[in-house]
Amino acid sequence: MGETKTQFPGDTAIKPRRKRTDEIVDAIKRMIVEHGLGPGDRLPQEPDLMAQFSASKGTVREALKALEVQGLISVRTGPGGGAFIERMSEGRAMSLLSNFLFAKNLSIANIYEMRKVLEPQLAASATPHIDEAGLKRLEAIITIYDHEPADHAERWTQRMAELDFHGVVAEYSDNPILAFTCRFLQRLLKDLAVAQDIYVQPEPVSRASGIQHQRDLIAAMRRRDAAAAADILAEHMREAEEHMLGLQAKLMDRFLTDEAAPRTRKRRSA
Repeated sequence: MGETKTQFPGDTAIKPRRKRTDEIVDAIKRMIVEHGLGPGDRLPQEPDLMAQFSASKGTVREALKALEVQGLISVRTGPGGGAFIERMSEGRAMSLLSNFLFAKNLSIANIYEMRKVLEPQLAASATPHIDEAGLKRLEAIITIYDHEPADHAERWTQRMAELDFHGVVAEYSDNPILAFTCRFLQRLLKDLAVAQDIYVQPEPVSRASGIQHQRDLIAAMRRRDAAAAADILAEHMREAEEHMLGLQAKLMDRFLTDEAAPRTRKRRSA
């Protein structure tokens, strides 16, 4: 029989010991915040970090490398070199998240499941803050796709502009996490292979309802009606999901038909 360990009141699970490098990474992040360091500011020199954290040169360099990979610092060599604070760009942050999701078999349905929940909240949060210049930008974007495209290039431009409309709304949200997440979902739709395949198809696209929703949204935001803005975006996202999934189904049917056609011709010739 195996030995049974008695659990006494107040006992807690023993946490696994963290790598010294990870501890130093977290300590440097705290130092950046506590000292109010910003982009362009230099961290203490390597010997000072070694002394401050009682760590070897190799451990400190490994920690700095980890911070550099995360995009938080850049390490420059030569005279005047050292570790400097970098501003993490939104594009880089999105690229890192996209890399994480690369092998997750992300689908259009996955993205719209999130958009249907978040985009209405985004519109409501932006409504009190958007100014007339922002509303004019939204109106100008609509003119990019309020007509049939002349060619393949304009078709692609129109589809990207439809997503850019929502990116402008996100700029006026007072919730940075919500705004970033919605812009990230919009970027995923631009980058997702199956979505790109849909965007280049010469399918006649009925935009009338979607454009009306967007114009209604602009009107609601202009009168500072956050509840109406949320309701309009909820319906807009529902229709957009239905539209995209319908186009995806057509694309798949066409693909299966094209795949079957050569086999059919081969059997007939035999």
